[in-house]
Amino acid sequence: MMNMQNMMRQAQKLQKQMEQSQAELAAMQFVGKSAQDLVQATLTGDKKVVSIDFNPAVVDPEDLETLSDMTVQAINSALEQIDETTKKKLGAFAGKLPF
Repeated sequence: MMNMQNMMRQAQKLQKQMEQSQAELAAMQFVGKSAQDLVQATLTGDKKVVSIDFNPAVVDPEDLETLSDMTVQAINSALEQIDETTKKKLGAFAGKLPF
């Protein structure tokens, strides 16, 4: 059985590695796209919106509902990518905790 001091060292090491992975993730950018790539949303790994770009073909003042729907679709797509990458990067730490 591990003694308490070794457990604390291992936990601190894992915490440092996890913080580094979180920082790397936050620095990454993810681009979500709507159907036919008419709207693109770029978010950082810590889920901050960097930009939203619209293809001029989708900008119709008479149909703002479609533009809104496509914007939501693009943002949700980027968020899904962030969640998947987060699981891959940080999920590895779940099984390594010493307690």
